[in-house]
Amino acid sequence: MLISEIIRKKRDGGQLSKAEIATFVEGVTTGATSEAQAAAFAMAVYFQGMPPEEAAALTLAVRDSGTVLEWSDLDGPVTDKHSTGGVGDNVSLMLAPIVAACGAYVPMISGRGLGHTGGTLDKMDAIPGYVSQPSADQFRKTVADVGCAIIGQTADLAPADKRLYAIRDVTATVESVPLITASILSKKLAAGLGSLVLDVKVGNGAFMTEIGAARELASSLTETARVAGLACTALITDMDQPLASAAGNALEVTAALDVLKGEDASPRLRTLVLDLAAEMLVSSGLAPAREAGLEKATTALNGGRALEIFAQMIAALGGPSDFVENSGTYLPGASVVQDIPAPASGTVAGIATRDLGLAVIELGGGRRVASDTIDPSVGLSDLTALGTVVSAGDPLGKVHARSRDEAQQAIRAVQAAYSISTSAVPETPLILERI
Repeated sequence: MLISEIIRKKRDGGQLSKAEIATFVEGVTTGATSEAQAAAFAMAVYFQGMPPEEAAALTLAVRDSGTVLEWSDLDGPVTDKHSTGGVGDNVSLMLAPIVAACGAYVPMISGRGLGHTGGTLDKMDAIPGYVSQPSADQFRKTVADVGCAIIGQTADLAPADKRLYAIRDVTATVESVPLITASILSKKLAAGLGSLVLDVKVGNGAFMTEIGAARELASSLTETARVAGLACTALITDMDQPLASAAGNALEVTAALDVLKGEDASPRLRTLVLDLAAEMLVSSGLAPAREAGLEKATTALNGGRALEIFAQMIAALGGPSDFVENSGTYLPGASVVQDIPAPASGTVAGIATRDLGLAVIELGGGRRVASDTIDPSVGLSDLTALGTVVSAGDPLGKVHARSRDEAQQAIRAVQAAYSISTSAVPETPLILERI
């Protein structure tokens, strides 16, 4: 079966059989499918789409391209969350230890940045010594001993997705619903989960900018998961502004630590972390309803247990044993830090959030091509939220850069991304729908 004929069939709008999909995915795994062919396939799917049965076949073929984990020896439920990506979305760093502190096990297999969005794995790589792609034995031991582990795909977990993921990032095919579905769920199914909660972002900083497209993606994910036997729910959440007040890898680690320590001033970030934790506790059977789950999660966060588990996870995966106490010593800092002055007085009425993500990439905090090396020190911090009243010259945030020229370029980009009005701005709900 020729790979080129499989691509041709999908290009012309045909529905691929399970055997054809399996052949293509096997070729991606072994290298028999070239990078050009994988890119052509991704573009064909982007334009032609896939019905649910075909998307499920792709998901399961990618899952079966490597090892599928099994956790029957654990004494609690195995659950996870996945976000479709946004700017300043560092939720996983807080969520995994909170849910683990409540009695679940969270083997969180995360990805790197896609397009303008930051990747959880890139944030973890900002921590010196942290092994984000451990052996299967170390991964299993960390989950069993600590309760959670945030890692990237090991060589034997959904290897076909790892290659396709990198190709999609640089070929403008990220936004394809079937490809997003297969990428997310293949890793989660390979992790051996009992339940999954999805955070589907919508807004100008998300891949899905319209609520209809977000519903389509959420429905595709939940339906495909259920076909594969995985209990799954989804929250559709707002991404018309950065979630954390920072965007950039080391800066987002610091922002997550602030939440875990009870020092964070961003109510939206804390609210979403706790709501997703409650959803995970309900779906995994550790709480009878959202209110009870929210109470358990809040206790785990406020009582410091989640912070303890985060510290244990860092140490178990090779990071410093005193990272929580001395994170400022370990995390890299940029050589140039400058305020971003507001160009006018008024209320922050809009933020072109995607443009903030692109500004971080231009600073060196993301990838233009898959082979790019990320500088974890650069990015944006102290970002002003929607609805904030500012005077001309007040800081909209800070830029962390490698040079003054790059800092000035980023300052201009952030100023252009912020809309300042003399009118009041209505508050946007954070959680829009549950599917």
